[in-house]
Amino acid sequence: MARYLTVASVSHDPLVEFRGRPEVVLHHADHMLRRAVHHGAQLVVFPEVYFHRAREGKAVDIAEPLDGPTLSRLRELARQHRLHLVCPLYTRQQGKVHNSSVLLSPQGEVIGAYHKVHPTIGEIEEGITPGTEPLVFATEFGRVGMAICFDLNFPDLMRGLAANGAEIICFSSAYRGGLQLRIWAFELGVYLVSAILAELGRIVDQSGQVLAEATYEQLIARRLNLDRRLLHMDYNWDKMDAILEKYGSGVSFEYFTREACFTIASERPDLGVEDIIREFGLEKRADYWARSQQVRAQALGLPPGG
Repeated sequence: MARYLTVASVSHDPLVEFRGRPEVVLHHADHMLRRAVHHGAQLVVFPEVYFHRAREGKAVDIAEPLDGPTLSRLRELARQHRLHLVCPLYTRQQGKVHNSSVLLSPQGEVIGAYHKVHPTIGEIEEGITPGTEPLVFATEFGRVGMAICFDLNFPDLMRGLAANGAEIICFSSAYRGGLQLRIWAFELGVYLVSAILAELGRIVDQSGQVLAEATYEQLIARRLNLDRRLLHMDYNWDKMDAILEKYGSGVSFEYFTREACFTIASERPDLGVEDIIREFGLEKRADYWARSQQVRAQALGLPPGG
């Protein structure tokens, strides 16, 4: 079924304006959340360690438990504005300090905490403990994965998020990601939303198209349909007329000729894109790659998987 989500991200470095005044960061975040609500946002993403960025001291000294004062205030803001929030900060759990992104529900509950799997060498030397899992969290609108800054360089994390069912990946970062964001969105077939400690945060769709980019404006927002899939044109192209004949405007297509791909989405509340894929025998990209490898192996006389 069509699942529309309006997502927003904030790209801003509080250290520039609010150094030594962490309480002002929360006031500014509240202002951004009010603006996000006016855009119709349901999920808002902040940059890496945003809520500890203006504090004086090392990460190991300023880290807080999940029931600490900063996250308690953010839980209040999530409840007040009825928003899902991705809240990046330093956390302390079981004696370890992590660079984390905490996902809050509109009820102010902690849905889950992701710990940066690939901290930089400098972070680890300063006492940050790496996370170990590409965590994906279920929400009322879909499945959310998270990545933090340096993580973007490592296929194990990014592919692990997709393998665990992420439909949208929230990327909180100090650096912008640039072309990498578009590459991963296309390769994984997911939406990717970045929030940066500078300008140029982005909202990128499954085809690698940049839907929005933060320049002078800190907050960007877009409405997304999560019931949308990126497929290859091979062995699927000749089925489109039959799909349109049956469902008409209840299904939408977008074509990406350079990459020989297209997206298909359900625009109806009573029809799921996975149902359409099954009904018309559409082949997903991962299945197509696997079948191609099998045919190649057979041609070479190799055993399956050879």
